[in-house]
Amino acid sequence: MSRILHLHDCPARPWKNGLGRTRELAVEPAGAGMDDFLWRASVAEVDSAAPFSAFPGIDRTIVLLDGAGFTMRLDDGRVHALTEPYAPFAFPGEAAVSITLADGPTRDFNLMVRRGLAHGRLQALHGPGRHSLDAAVVLVYVARGTVDTADGGLREGDAWRGGDGRLELGEAAVALVIGISPAG
Repeated sequence: MSRILHLHDCPARPWKNGLGRTRELAVEPAGAGMDDFLWRASVAEVDSAAPFSAFPGIDRTIVLLDGAGFTMRLDDGRVHALTEPYAPFAFPGEAAVSITLADGPTRDFNLMVRRGLAHGRLQALHGPGRHSLDAAVVLVYVARGTVDTADGGLREGDAWRGGDGRLELGEAAVALVIGISPAG
């Protein structure tokens, strides 16, 4: 089984609340649904000011990939402008989140991790350069440019179900690296 995934092979599906679309890149355990995943990585298409789906008990991290972004208003009073590409923003999945688009449709990367069972980290690596990965790394997503892995080359929109190993980022490349560790 190839450890290289292509976003274009992942079908667009409705958000949990039905108000947008997402493409699920990876989920653990394999085949898990919205109510029983340990962690999940996806790319969402945001083309309207629809509220986010609620995910109680989930820690979420979002990263702007394309477009001008949007302003997030959380029910705890925080306001966050998700307008800087590749800058992760973490928030609780149970938060009621409304958005205002900055200027047209956007795409964003999402990491969701079940709180109490695991901890997730999402880091943006910028190229060019070589990077060593630790054993906690479960997924690398190429947000921009090209990245070489032990299993082959990746282009924008590709992901690698990697782990302990090395990455080589091309000129101006950006890789989103997800690490998952058990809660404890």
